[in-house]
Amino acid sequence: MDTRETLVQMLRQLLREMEIVSSQGSGYYTCVPFARRYNKLLAQTRRFCAEDTGLLGTFDNIEADDPKDPSDKSKVLLGIRVEISQLITFLECFKGEAAI
Repeated sequence: MDTRETLVQMLRQLLREMEIVSSQGSGYYTCVPFARRYNKLLAQTRRFCAEDTGLLGTFDNIEADDPKDPSDKSKVLLGIRVEISQLITFLECFKGEAAI
């Protein structure tokens, strides 16, 4: 099993699920499951890329917050999307050979 590729595919799927949920309602969704899942995948990435202390250190956990205002929810989801996209790019470029 290629852990790096699995993480990339899971992050891409998370992006797709976020898009589906946010397109179905104007703020009638929660951001919490997406933040929690991102945090779990980030933790796995840290384990997988343990020898990288530079760029991986630029990623922080996302607070599992659920604003009530639809525009605030949209901003939270946008922030999560940006972080996921950046983490995907990091993993695609990572050349280490660690295993979980």
